[in-house]
Amino acid sequence: MANIIVTGASRGIGFETTKALLDLGHKVLALSRTEVKLQHSRLDLLRTVSIDFTQQDFKGVVQAIEDWAEVDGIVHNAGSFMHKPFTQTTTDDFLALYKVNVFAVAELTRLLDSKLKRGTHVVGISSMGGIQGSSKFAGLSGYSSSKGALITLFELLAEEYQPRGVSFNSLALGAVQTEMLEAAFPGIKAPVSAAQMGAYIARFVLEGHQFFNGKVLPVSSSTP
Repeated sequence: MANIIVTGASRGIGFETTKALLDLGHKVLALSRTEVKLQHSRLDLLRTVSIDFTQQDFKGVVQAIEDWAEVDGIVHNAGSFMHKPFTQTTTDDFLALYKVNVFAVAELTRLLDSKLKRGTHVVGISSMGGIQGSSKFAGLSGYSSSKGALITLFELLAEEYQPRGVSFNSLALGAVQTEMLEAAFPGIKAPVSAAQMGAYIARFVLEGHQFFNGKVLPVSSSTP
């Protein structure tokens, strides 16, 4: 039975990842801005904390897992999104995206440092838009660049934590049928559902570190 933290767990991919981990019999601390409303036969394994990732106040997270000797995995899934032409964006727009997609990830990881042991796997949910050389789409300058920054951060953390046996990997997701995708590309039909991706991420956080460290893995059968 592993101890896993999932951020952005109230809907979409984070919600489905949480559900998949519970299905497998693991303990989950689900973090989200809004309440996680989940019906499941193993709610005894679920803990929830409501936090605002823009404020980067994660004291409640540490308190919620004081009795956990270690954290076996973290899925940094929470993300902020913006679809706006570059010339209409502001520095504040970029800062708001980076606060959630990069800075909050770094802060939460730092606060959990004492719980990260040999064998812990930290997974960053990035985007194909954050990979150099991939197809890019107008209006996503702030979002995609922040996802690129997340990838680089995890490559650096993989090197820094390597002596301790803690693994960091990024998953660069393609089109998944979520509310965020619908906002970016109205009317699009993605080839992968949130439930399918959540099941994949659940398996990856549990097993992926046996094969990868410091890597960014494209998880996409197509791009929008």
